[in-house]
Formats: sequence, structure tokens, C-alpha cells
Amino acid sequence: MKKIKAVLFDFDGTIFDTNKLILESWKEVFRVKNAAEKSESEILATFGEPLLVTMEKWFPGEADECISIYRNYQKNIFFEMIEIYPGMEELIKKLKALGYFNAIVTSRLTSSTIDTLEKYDLRRYFDIVVTCDDTDRHKPDPEPVLLALSKLDISEEEAIMIGDSKFDILCAHNAGVKAMLVAWSQAMSGAPEMTEAPEGSPYRPDFIIDRADLLLEILSQG
Repeated sequence: MKKIKAVLFDFDGTIFDTNKLILESWKEVFRVKNAAEKSESEILATFGEPLLVTMEKWFPGEADECISIYRNYQKNIFFEMIEIYPGMEELIKKLKALGYFNAIVTSRLTSSTIDTLEKYDLRRYFDIVVTCDDTDRHKPDPEPVLLALSKLDISEEEAIMIGDSKFDILCAHNAGVKAMLVAWSQAMSGAPEMTEAPEGSPYRPDFIIDRADLLLEILSQG
């Protein structure tokens, strides 16, 4: 493996535990729209996909209205219902101290991404932030990762993507980047094909970690 220069982090389910917030926000949409509620596993399987894409599939012609319901529900409870995963703050700071580039590559909006990083005093540890506002195509399309590589002026062999969903793994592999799956997110239960995928499958991560510090061990062996 060529020496890694940059770690591309997904946001939801990777750095921050937003699972409960997302699940409850979907439930609010189903309640308000008096619609049949999707199962938790169906919702988990969409984690990592841009919200607009999922809304258009489940509420065709009503996506904008449903997104407003979803986001209005979150306004006053966002920071009460999320928390940073154990070890992630230390990992991000350590990577920066060791000279790695840190980047965010997320399907979340820029505003909530930046607000959260600043709330946790982490924005200064990231060299770039790529959100769904920055690209026309989104995960699993390679465009978000390719944009990050371009901004950092590095090759695909010099980066590794760390995420929790099939969209992260596919996005990384579609861009020619190594993919690392975290085992601490609920999204794993929504996409078992990642851990059961055969060798050579684009769904199969190159690495799986269940502790944040294991990333440093893997990088040290590269």
C-alpha cells in the first residue's frame, strides 16, 4: 500500500453518533404525513445516502415538504441527540499532529456539518470539508471523493476513506481509494452485504475496525 497522506472521514455514523436523531426524524415525517412507517432496517439501509434522494423515493412529489418536516424537527434537539464516538476526537487530533491531511466527505449539508465541527472544536483539524452542497453527484458516485483528492492535490493511492455505510465503501472504491468500515454504527445492521461480500466485490471494505485507534495501527503498517 502506497504511503497514505490523507484520511477522508464520513460524518454521520463515523465521527458522530447521529443514528437516534436520524431515526426519530424519519418517524416524525411518517407521523406528520400519516404514512406507513418504514422499518428501522429499511431506514438504516439508507444511511449515507443524500436525504433528498431517499425522500424522493419514499415521498415522490413531496420531497421538499418532507425535508422541511425532517429538518424542522431537528432544529431544537440536534445537539441534545448526538455525540462523538469514543476515540474519534483523539484520533483526528493525532492524525493532524502526525502530518496527515484530514478531510470530511459527507452527504450532509454544509451548514450542519460545519456547525457540528465548530461546536466540538474540531473544524481546525480538518483541511477540507466536502458536503452534498459541493457536488452534483453524490455517494456512491466517486465525485465527492475525487473532489476531495483534487482539493488536497493527492492521488487516489494516497488516501483512505473511513465510513459506516455501503455508500461510503462504494464511493471510495469507485474513486480508486482504499475503504475502511467502522463497526460501531447502526448502519452496519442495515447493510450486512459489506461484511459478507466476497473478495473483489466493490462492497467489501479493505479494512474493518471496531476501535478508532486501530486506524493508526493500520496506517503505521503501510
